[in-house]
Amino acid sequence: MLRRTKIVATLGPASDDQEVLYNMIQAGVDVVRLNFSHGTAEDHIRRAEQVRSIARARGRAVGVLVDLQGPKIRVGKFESGKIQLAKGDRFILDAECKLGNQERVGLDYKDLPRDVRRGSTLLLDDGRIQMWVEKVEGAEIICKVTQGGVLSNNKGINQQGGGLSAAALTEKDMEDIKTAAALKADYIAVSFPRDASDMLLARRLMQAAGGKSLLVAKIERAEAITNLEEILDATDAIMVARGDLGVEVGDAAVPALQKRMIREARNKNKLVITATQMMESMITNPIPTRAEVSDVANAVIDGTDAVMLSAETAAGQYPVETVEAMNRVCVEAEKERESSFTDYRLSQEFNHIDESIAMATMFTAYHLNVKAIAAMTQTGSTALWMSRLGADVPIYALTPEVETRRKVTLFRGVYPINFKPSTNDSEQVLKEGVDELRRRGAVRDGDLIILTIGEPVGKSGGTNTMKIVRVGSDQPLIK
Repeated sequence: MLRRTKIVATLGPASDDQEVLYNMIQAGVDVVRLNFSHGTAEDHIRRAEQVRSIARARGRAVGVLVDLQGPKIRVGKFESGKIQLAKGDRFILDAECKLGNQERVGLDYKDLPRDVRRGSTLLLDDGRIQMWVEKVEGAEIICKVTQGGVLSNNKGINQQGGGLSAAALTEKDMEDIKTAAALKADYIAVSFPRDASDMLLARRLMQAAGGKSLLVAKIERAEAITNLEEILDATDAIMVARGDLGVEVGDAAVPALQKRMIREARNKNKLVITATQMMESMITNPIPTRAEVSDVANAVIDGTDAVMLSAETAAGQYPVETVEAMNRVCVEAEKERESSFTDYRLSQEFNHIDESIAMATMFTAYHLNVKAIAAMTQTGSTALWMSRLGADVPIYALTPEVETRRKVTLFRGVYPINFKPSTNDSEQVLKEGVDELRRRGAVRDGDLIILTIGEPVGKSGGTNTMKIVRVGSDQPLIK
């Protein structure tokens, strides 16, 4: 059974070994994530080249996602590395403090005193420590600890309910976008976008650097939920980044928001990645918890395009086993997701001929016993539109474009195939496409399949033909 949900794995020290990385890809990694919060540009370029070399050797496409660091809203460092805070303690967050102690600590984000006021609740270290703001005096935020614990160097700060004004793109991010363009990243993830303007700026910077990446908006601010529709219009994909989002909106709100984000992204023909702590226990354990299995399975059943691993594969003890476990869970969960052709966009007008061909293809596939769909594509758009309907029929994106093959690695239910037809004659191209699928074992004689193609052949965005073929027969059923 082909796995439709894609697996994104973060690279790091645990996956630097060539054999480990090879085995991770063999186990089912579709896209690798390069976390620009850590490492150097040289590290990331080396890892991207390593991944692509292994993928080429296996005759596969593996996508590369660059994840920008975003604004560092963190406390500074302590003289002793950490302190113990108790409920009721007074503590000062001081933008001018150089080295922290039991009474105060510095801030990486110097504008925090401007963003908070008396009555604000600050959440430190993913909400493990909570502080109520009593007053703000100049560079000092004077707080009362309402939930204590150990506070150590460089822990993150969130404001309950959101409202911090830090820009999504820092100077470092702007330089990192140039690096992402240089290594030809397939996707660039923007951390902490507040609204569409952050994504539009990232796109301008990426294009100015010569990049062709698709953009991923990481939804991790409360404001991003409010502005979700406009962010979806400005991006190519979203990431349900449940860590910081859960701190800002409250952990109990996240599951329903996750379902909403997946649903709305698919309705707008956008991709969606579900992330954060999906198999966190496998950092130190060879098997996942039952709760983690259920978490991954629920995201799959909800229709996410991809599930993501972070520290599990970047720094964990069992990176290969984690990918294998996630693969097993996805495959089993997909058995329970029944194919259903809903009223998705049936009441709307289509803006593109190729989009209407994609919808007609999926409607036909649902009502016929079709074994496969082959989309002859230059950009991957037709395959993307097909994948939004969640049918059980595998969609093969046949394309000569290496960049397109890497991009579709994130599309749910879509499988890239390197296909370079020998002619521009559409009938011959379709025949060669069927032969390629048969050669790969994707179809066999007697199978009913659907092919889509653009005429004239090779023109981007020109898919205008759907053809139904029985493999092994020279006669089309419908064109």
